[in-house]
Amino acid sequence: MSNDSILRDHLLELLRGGHAHPNFDRVLTDWPADLQGSLIDGLPHSAWQLLEHLRLTQWDILEFSRNPDHVSPDWPAGYWPGTESPPDETAWQESVEAFRRDHNEMTHLVADSASDLFTPLPWGSGQTLLREVMLVADHNAYHLGQLVDLRRLLGAWPPASHEPS
Repeated sequence: MSNDSILRDHLLELLRGGHAHPNFDRVLTDWPADLQGSLIDGLPHSAWQLLEHLRLTQWDILEFSRNPDHVSPDWPAGYWPGTESPPDETAWQESVEAFRRDHNEMTHLVADSASDLFTPLPWGSGQTLLREVMLVADHNAYHLGQLVDLRRLLGAWPPASHEPS
């Protein structure tokens, strides 16, 4: 196996999570609807705000990595939702599905041996695909950890679908 293949495999493991921390599905599956907009004293964000921030940031990094015409949202307003709670009953699931779609696109980009991990992106300022993939994985892990803490403090951890039988 080549070094390139080994690196890609490690990056895919890093993106998918589950080794040093729970992955996206473990954290978000069956999040109680009545707790999606709940705030806890001492923590700055609701689950909805964190989910949307994860989705928006991952989307931005993915698009920057593959689209030379992409324009990133304004910071910080473009990376956070305007409300503490989902605006309607379908918004939570739509955000989860969009996150998964973009995450899948990022994993395909990494798995594709035609994707150059090391050459700086011509439209960037020195960023490489390797750097962007590690940024996504790092950012996702950080905020998934916040979601685990929030879920614990809300009394909703572990998720019901993952309780031992």
